[in-house]
Amino acid sequence: MDSIWLTGAQWLAVLRIGLGLWWLESWRHKDKKGWFERGTGIAWAADVAARHRWNAVRSGFEFVVAPRPRTMAYVVVYAELAVGLGLVAGFLTPVALLGGLALNVLYFTLMIHDWAEQGQNAMMALISAVALLGMSWQTWSFDSALGLF
Repeated sequence: MDSIWLTGAQWLAVLRIGLGLWWLESWRHKDKKGWFERGTGIAWAADVAARHRWNAVRSGFEFVVAPRPRTMAYVVVYAELAVGLGLVAGFLTPVALLGGLALNVLYFTLMIHDWAEQGQNAMMALISAVALLGMSWQTWSFDSALGLF
């Protein structure tokens, strides 16, 4: 494989790290006090889910998220942090990539009407798939240094 400036494995590491920084930015800009104390994030998602065109999304939200909004706020916020840190550091990278991909699919499905969200989540999911299938943890990662995966 020919590439310019870096090797192919290094470019995949750049892609992985960039995706991790994207997740960290998603975590950083969240109003944690609003999410944890006032429930703003889950309340917003509940409103979106209540008006969703697919019954499976509405009923799934009501079954999984609505009964435990505070817990789900912590799950969402800290999942984004964990995915971001895992990708930037290259630690448990396949787990972080699969976790991020799962979040993107959930966000993509919930926000089916929002074109901006669709684009962001589609691109993040594509990067996750490429980084996973390209085994992006082979370079510049704790996984590589520790001989994991």
